[in-house]
Amino acid sequence: MIRVILFALCVFVIVVPVALASDLPVVPPQSVVISDVKVRISDQGPVVLLQAEGKTILIFVDVTVALSIQGALNGEKLSRPLTHDLVHTILDAYGGTVTQTIITLKAGTYYGALTVTMKGDTKVFDSRSSDSIALAIHFKAPIIVGRDLLDSAGRVLEKSQQEEL
Repeated sequence: MIRVILFALCVFVIVVPVALASDLPVVPPQSVVISDVKVRISDQGPVVLLQAEGKTILIFVDVTVALSIQGALNGEKLSRPLTHDLVHTILDAYGGTVTQTIITLKAGTYYGALTVTMKGDTKVFDSRSSDSIALAIHFKAPIIVGRDLLDSAGRVLEKSQQEEL
């Protein structure tokens, strides 16, 4: 009987924290917090520039997301709320907040892992990187990338390469 209880206790101590941790983001061992975000227009369309340590990661977005991010960066309010403004307002009204986002690159596609906390409960949501970035900026939450992503996708850009949106 004691062995059964000990076995059950071991399973509880080992399995339950792992199950709970599965909702938490997997932070790369060597992570980098993005120090600056800019929105620019390029020949290929709007692009978000994630900058850290002298390197820039380019993420192409649609015009609506670009406007939302630019508005959040400048503290501007449009006459009508965009989707990110609406989500921000809803979360804020219910005491929720975005605490961080982690941007990753898989098979040529950027992904966002958006961490939201509401009333002590934390959940991570898979999202488009652009939506995740927009909401992180609306909540002034850190945007995190792995050092490997910064090193592989980050570029050193000349200031004249992009025009302001």
